[in-house]
Formats: sequence, structure tokens, C-alpha cells
Amino acid sequence: MAGNTYGKAFKVTTFGESHGEALGVIVDGCPAGLELDESDIQRELDRRKPGTSRFVSQRKERDRVKILSGIFDGKTLGTPICMVIFNEDVNSRPYEKIKYKPRPNHADITYFLKYKHYDYRGGGRASGRETVARVAAGAIAKKLLSKFNIKILAYTVEIYGIKASVPKSVEQIEMNIEKNFLRCPDLDAAKKMEEEIERAMKQGDSLGGIVEIQILNVPYGLGEPVFDKLEADLAKAIMSIGAIKGIEFGLGFEFSRKKGSEVLDEFYLDNGKIKTRTNYSGGILGGISNGMPIVMRAVVKPTPSIKTRKLKTIDLLEMKETEIEISGRHDPCIVPRVIPVIEAMVAITLADHMIRAGYINPNTLL
Repeated sequence: MAGNTYGKAFKVTTFGESHGEALGVIVDGCPAGLELDESDIQRELDRRKPGTSRFVSQRKERDRVKILSGIFDGKTLGTPICMVIFNEDVNSRPYEKIKYKPRPNHADITYFLKYKHYDYRGGGRASGRETVARVAAGAIAKKLLSKFNIKILAYTVEIYGIKASVPKSVEQIEMNIEKNFLRCPDLDAAKKMEEEIERAMKQGDSLGGIVEIQILNVPYGLGEPVFDKLEADLAKAIMSIGAIKGIEFGLGFEFSRKKGSEVLDEFYLDNGKIKTRTNYSGGILGGISNGMPIVMRAVVKPTPSIKTRKLKTIDLLEMKETEIEISGRHDPCIVPRVIPVIEAMVAITLADHMIRAGYINPNTLL
């Protein structure tokens, strides 16, 4: 199976399946001299692990990370960093009876048709559990970017049509999102969102939403013309997350409802630095960062594992139509748990481009 590695200078390769022995990641390209230990990784993993509230999957995983290589005396060596997270609470029984009956809106059918032989337990490699490895790699990228004061801030702005009002102050956003499990910057909207999730959960249903991402203190010059545009790489990184079904930058689809005269980001000088008075383009022009905050939004689909009714599918052995009932442990709304995954993929992409643009020495930080 190809397609398990992302990045050019800062390369990330994930491995493992949802119900296998472990998941893990190899990060190749991190410069030597970065102070790093397991607590840096664990901090991020704890943000996405299951079982942390009644609104998420009750699979009990500690997600304890073990660094196997690439670190010595508390600093990176510049060699491949291998990390592993062992699965501890696996229950494959619910999947045995539907292993040849693909679940609608899951990857079961495409994996079966492409590979003929696949791991049907919990989605295998296509499971959202694979993202634990991405978050581990993203923790390294985040720490690397912090040396350059780059901050990635992701939060919930919509669930099931309930829209949040986002404060203009970054400090206010940061303060508010820590007060609710949805990481929503509008506390009143967060309460309404929680009520809708509670209602859907009781009905055995699920809800989708939208996550907004702000990337602050990004230098100009990240991204390459034509095929390696920063927007293109960020879009690929985020769209590679299974739950994501759409992405936009700056005004995004709102551009279609505007005149050109309404959405021009005009330039001005601020103590000798070129800035724009507005940021409709979301911090990227011609695929290259312009020094303004990068702003984007990602659409998160409702979790397809629902229990409201029997689902129509195909028995792949007998090639006839049939029905299945979904059991197992699933999130009624995956939005809050996908936030650290989005941040991780953004961090990995930026670390890669920072090295490629020459802002980070590919060999050493010392």
C-alpha cells in the first residue's frame, strides 16, 4: 500500500491499524539539536485521545507514546525519529459479522475492491485511529515551529448549522476555547452545539461541523509556484484526514458572492514592513505566504457509524443486497477530536516548507 508518507524535507510516515498491536510514525528530516522528550509528544496525544468526555468514543486508550530512536540526551540527532503507541482497548467482535458487508460512507468498500484483502476491524488503516500517529509527528513539528514563534490555532466555528461568533482578539479566542470540550470560541454557541450533540447521541445519530484554523507569525516566502503552492500542500495535508470533506482559504466560497472591488487586500507600510489592510486572501498570494495570518476552514462530515436504523449495503460474498446494524464505539461528533489532527497536519506542512524555504537549517539548530 503506497501513500503512507507525506512531506519532502520534513517527511512523515505512519504505520499501523486501528485494531492492530500498535500504531506509529517515523519522522525523517527534523534537524539535530531540538530539545524533545516524550512529554512534548504526550501533551498533544492527550488532546485527541478517546474516552475524555461523554461526547466522544468510549474506547479507553491511554495513547502512551514511546520514542524508539532519533533522540539522545534530550535532543534530536537529525536521524529518523520513530515513535510507537500501543493499542490497549481493542474489541473487534462487532466487526466480525459485517466483515463482508461494507458500512455505508466508510472506506470498507473501496479498500475491499482495491486490495481484495483488508483489515475490516474498526476500519483498519482507514480508521480515524491512524491519526494518533500524525498527532505524534505534529508535536515535533509544532515544537520546531515554536522556535520561530509560529502559532497554529484551530477551533470549532460551526456544528449542525449552529455558527459561532469568533472574537477578533486571538487572546480571547484562546481563553474561550479552553472552557469547553468543543474548543469553540463562542461560549453561548458552544452550549447550543452541546445540546444538539446530546440530542443526536440519544438518537444514535451523529453531527458534522466546520473547523477554522489561524496560523500566526508565518514569514513571507513559504510555498513554491505552480504545483507546490502553500495552499495546495495545506489542502492536501488536511484533506488527507478521513473526516474532512472540504476546505477554503480566506473568504473561501464567499468570494463567489463578491465583486472584485470588495475583496482587494490593499498594501501599506508598517514600520518598514509590507502588510495588507485586510486579509481576504487568507495570508497566501500566488501560492506563497505574504506574512499575514493564514486563515482557512475545513468541513468535517458526520461520523458515518450511526445506530438510528438498519443500513442498506451489499453482501460481497453472495453479491446480493442486504442490511446491517452498526455497533461498536463511535463519536457522535468528531469535530473536537479532529482539531489536534488538523493542527498536526498544518504543523508538518509548515515545518516542511520552512526547511525548504531556508528559514530552518536542515541539519542542525545548534
